[in-house]
Amino acid sequence: MMFWETYLLAQRAIRRNVLRSSLTVLGIVIGVAAVIAMVTLGSGATAKVTGDISKLGSNMLHVRPGQGMRGPGGARASAAPFKVEDADAIEHTVAGLKAVAPTATVASQAISGSANWSTSVTGTTPAFLDIQGWQLEEGRSFTPGEVKSGKAVCLLGQTVKKQLFENDAAAGSAIRLGKIAFKVIGTLKEKGQSSFGTDQDDIVIIPLRTLQRRMKGNTDVSAIMVSAYDGVSTETVKADIERLMRERRGIKPNADDDFHVRDMKEIIDTLTGTTTVLTALLAAVAGVSLLVGGIGIMNIMMVSVTERTREIGTRLAIGALARDVLMQFLVESVVLSSFGGIIGIVLGLGAAGVGARLIGVPFIFKPGIVAGAFLFSGAVGVVFGYFPARRAARLDPIVALRYE
Repeated sequence: MMFWETYLLAQRAIRRNVLRSSLTVLGIVIGVAAVIAMVTLGSGATAKVTGDISKLGSNMLHVRPGQGMRGPGGARASAAPFKVEDADAIEHTVAGLKAVAPTATVASQAISGSANWSTSVTGTTPAFLDIQGWQLEEGRSFTPGEVKSGKAVCLLGQTVKKQLFENDAAAGSAIRLGKIAFKVIGTLKEKGQSSFGTDQDDIVIIPLRTLQRRMKGNTDVSAIMVSAYDGVSTETVKADIERLMRERRGIKPNADDDFHVRDMKEIIDTLTGTTTVLTALLAAVAGVSLLVGGIGIMNIMMVSVTERTREIGTRLAIGALARDVLMQFLVESVVLSSFGGIIGIVLGLGAAGVGARLIGVPFIFKPGIVAGAFLFSGAVGVVFGYFPARRAARLDPIVALRYE
């Protein structure tokens, strides 16, 4: 009952000067809103990055010539390309593999009638679709006979399909890639942009032997994509592939690899770790606003104590205890900061929702962050309201009554 009366006194004091009270809580509002918006958007960005990479397969590995990011720039250029036999050796030697797909890529102009589009042409096997998680929208995939004979057939990504055929069906039509005529046997379902900003649908897929014989004029393989079964350790698979490739490429025991194996789980962990750190950093910067708001509350409460000195003296003179006065001003400070926290939560969630839609990330509501921000705003009221409240409680009633 005593606390309720103290709360009513605090509400009366706040309503006495609504404009000043509103300006006082502004720092808390901005701080709470910024923290919630930053953490929510950061969580959405992390989820999007993880989801986009998971679509490629979290149990997938890329094997490429050169030392990648680990070695000097010249290492990749001087490394010998792979051959189809290397992919066959990985498939038949390394345990726990679901699929293996050798690939090679060239840039080419896709032409259909008067429409043309510059795109990327990937030569590979049907296993590539399973590893990359591609699904067919219409038509069919390559047959073993088409892959073995190097037949001029192709699958179109949605970007290429729309550029060449707009809304018409593409399966069964003919296109040219450079000067070579191809038959479109199917189209792929849309994937959209990757986390790295590249258009995954801007692609034409043809049999690897067709690309090697008719477009590149060699038997080189630029990359080997490997998919492991669920539950199989990709670290073990990676070590087995590295050991096999060192043997096949004749690398001496003390020499560096002239190839690299990239585990998609490592990429996921790196990117999610980066976004998590950036989110925490942004939230910490936004949290500074809460401290600034707390200082503002302390300043206004000090002014309030000075303005209400005679009121405090009257309460003390008629029997109020020092702890009652302390509680009155402390509750007033907590009410101010908590009210700012509630407004900040509403604004923060609203800003996060709008921001998530604008930048194309999922909106992920985290009750823990909302509760934590509200409790922190209340704690700010306690911490920064205590000193003014203690000052009011320590006033001498006689001196306070004579104050003008």
